[in-house]
Amino acid sequence: MRHNEQMLFGIPRPLLFFGAMALVLWTVPQGHAARRDVINIAGMLPPLQFRMREASTRQPVSAATFRGKVVMLYFGYTNCPDVCPDTLYKIHRIFEHLGRDAGRTVFLFVTVDPHRDRLAGLKKYLALFDPRFQGLRGNPNQLYSLARRYRVVFSVHRSTDMLRYRVTHSSSIYVFGPHGNARYLIARLGVTQHPNYDLIVNKLKSLVNASPRPSFFTWLAARG
Repeated sequence: MRHNEQMLFGIPRPLLFFGAMALVLWTVPQGHAARRDVINIAGMLPPLQFRMREASTRQPVSAATFRGKVVMLYFGYTNCPDVCPDTLYKIHRIFEHLGRDAGRTVFLFVTVDPHRDRLAGLKKYLALFDPRFQGLRGNPNQLYSLARRYRVVFSVHRSTDMLRYRVTHSSSIYVFGPHGNARYLIARLGVTQHPNYDLIVNKLKSLVNASPRPSFFTWLAARG
């Protein structure tokens, strides 16, 4: 399947881009859009829902697999030259600052370029930044369904000439609470030199500690 670089879901990319930006800016008070690192999106987006394959285990996983944990959801690709590596490095630093709470936090990297990003390569790529990161690869229907659900903008222009193979994607990170509800949008992590790590870590810790640890039976059901 070829994907037109100017259209996505039958809608011109510029309209989708500005629509996504409007969603972000709508949640930011006037005068503070440039400095808001973490945006509260509670009640604005639907609960986490997807079904894809996880790179390390090669097994199907869904949102239920991660119930009881705080989930950070990011869309990128392994050949990304700048924003993705920078974002992954910063997420690694955030995990280090989380300490013990990192064990109840999951970072999911969804590839928007499954044509090139096979499971083995996705696993090796993420391990370069942090072995705790988990890669997700879906078929086109699964990927587009997830992107539409969270108004994610991306496009892939495939070519046999790697110099003409172009991928674009939004760089926001979606944060879901232990029950799968959308809570925060981290909008600037990959494009700012000095992110507010303390703020981001405190928000994640508040989600981790706001909900009791899942029981053994809840954990067992999620694994099934």
